[in-house]
Amino acid sequence: MDTVQRDPAIESLSVFDMLKIGVGPSSSHTLGPWRAVQRWLSELAEELAEESLGLHDVEHIRVHLYGSLALTGKGHATDQAIALALLGHQPETVDVAAIAAHVSGLARAGTIELVPGHTARFEMANDIVFHIDARLPGHANGMTCEATVAGEPRSASYYSVGGGFVLGADEIPGAKNFLALPHPAQSPDDLLEHCTTRDCRIADVVWTNEQEWRSIDEIRTGLRDIWAVMLEGVYRGCHTDGMLPGGLDVRRRAAPLSRRLLGGDDAPTSGEWVELIQSRDFRFAEILQWVSTFAMAVNEENADLGRVVTAPTNGAAGVIPAVLLYHVCFSEQPVTESGIIDFLLVAGEIGTLFKKGATISAAMGGCQAEVGVSSAMAAAALAEALGGTVEQALMAAEIAMEHHLGLTCDPVGGLVQVPCIERNTMGAVKAINAAELAVASNPADARVSLAEVIKTLRETAEDMSDRYKETSQAGLAVNVSVRVPEC
Repeated sequence: MDTVQRDPAIESLSVFDMLKIGVGPSSSHTLGPWRAVQRWLSELAEELAEESLGLHDVEHIRVHLYGSLALTGKGHATDQAIALALLGHQPETVDVAAIAAHVSGLARAGTIELVPGHTARFEMANDIVFHIDARLPGHANGMTCEATVAGEPRSASYYSVGGGFVLGADEIPGAKNFLALPHPAQSPDDLLEHCTTRDCRIADVVWTNEQEWRSIDEIRTGLRDIWAVMLEGVYRGCHTDGMLPGGLDVRRRAAPLSRRLLGGDDAPTSGEWVELIQSRDFRFAEILQWVSTFAMAVNEENADLGRVVTAPTNGAAGVIPAVLLYHVCFSEQPVTESGIIDFLLVAGEIGTLFKKGATISAAMGGCQAEVGVSSAMAAAALAEALGGTVEQALMAAEIAMEHHLGLTCDPVGGLVQVPCIERNTMGAVKAINAAELAVASNPADARVSLAEVIKTLRETAEDMSDRYKETSQAGLAVNVSVRVPEC
């Protein structure tokens, strides 16, 4: 799999590393390159300052994309992310409605103003280079940023390793941001031991660890913001009709489904809309349709460069919001804000175990590493929210992941639409089923552990053909007729 050196003993990951606010459609192909360019510009400025130079001395910029970034970069909006990063926009705050204007303006200009009053040559059509037949040695998502200063090229390479995480060419995962935590958990067994020793829930252990990074108020505020973005994404998706961009002619379905389920009734805000859903009695089949609607809504927004939360990736962004909103709308007991925060804490922590022990990158492991991991995250969180034990929560994660093993990533036309949008609905439903099954079971009778499933995910990812790892070179990507000329 990943030839970048791994040392899982030194990884310290916060739930805010796993749940990031950003822009669609892909955390590895959009958010990661965005962050890589931002990091490169900062490092370049520091390097030049040591020579009494600055960004105003940059004459020309070029970005080279390799591997999966090259093969599906246009469909995944990698070029647009690079443009937005060079323009100085932040993924958390950029006006998503203005993205097309920002990008087209830069494309027309042919130059970029890195510092006020100075422009460097940057022609988007020629200076974002897609090397579709080459890859860098460390990861399938490799990129090299190059600047010409005084006629000489200066370059640095980076890897977008999934979920918006970025590594420099020679960096060891986790080493740069190591933090000694009171309850470090590199494996499910570590997490279980901490919970058993303290006689507490997973959420309690995570609360303690998170306070090494942030205050309690900062944790609450951050998770409220994450939930707000998730909920607004569902609401927007359930109120937006039309075709998704890219040429596949994929029609949005969440909005008409929502209208049909509510009999044409509606509410002016997301909060009132949730209350409207809660006020109705729905049949089991209709609740299943709501779960699918919630998930599709987020991923339709993601496909349209909307604001979503990586959970743990953009391609899997709909699973956790769908399962959490299912819990909010249809659980027998009211779900409080504290319950929502605990849900996100547990989901995030389970995600860290998969990142440490395997991968959350579809370019390295296929969609089992994205929708599969998100389903496991949601399943564990729901199981604990339903009153399940720590063992039952871990069992829920195992069940959900076990039944995603081997899932390929084969985006049609290089777009995060087919089969990605519907795949999130399947992941959400599996998570709910896994949680309910685990809470009704005795984990002592389980024949498969979460640790064994994480190991299997890693090994399956290593054995899987690269053609099925977000390259659009196999599976549905070659068997479905498309009209997408740039991919």
